Amino acid sequence: MPKEGDEPYVQLGTIQIPSINIDTPLGDGVTLTNLNRGPGHWPGTALPGEIGNSVIGGHRVSHTHPFRDLDKLAAGDVVTMTVAAGTFSYTVTGTEIVLPTDIQVLDQIAEHTATLFACNPQGQTTQRIIVHLQMSKSPA
Repeated sequence: MPKEGDEPYVQLGTIQIPSINIDTPLGDGVTLTNLNRGPGHWPGTALPGEIGNSVIGGHRVSHTHPFRDLDKLAAGDVVTMTVAAGTFSYTVTGTEIVLPTDIQVLDQIAEHTATLFACNPQGQTTQRIIVHLQMSKSPA
């Protein structure tokens, strides 16, 4: 099993959420090593800007705690992700609390969507907070 820091870190781009003061690198992967460095993209889900559900995880209380205030996001808030393919804006459509075993948040659909997730409540791992996003304008 790799030790902390043994896993390579690959930055896919950046993620900005102005309403909760987030402007940070977006990594590739959701292992603890990657998430300890900041938000990470779940492998096998759509990349930001692609058709499908781009799933992004992050910590709420440890390390860089980028998703500390995820519960403060409201419908209409904007999330912007910049990757090699371009810059893509998403709008928050809703938030829900689920169990860690509720993996339907990874489901792929034929629309431009994204999902942000983190442990919930802050400092605990008993639930996950899920924020659903819809791309504001589909790329040409």
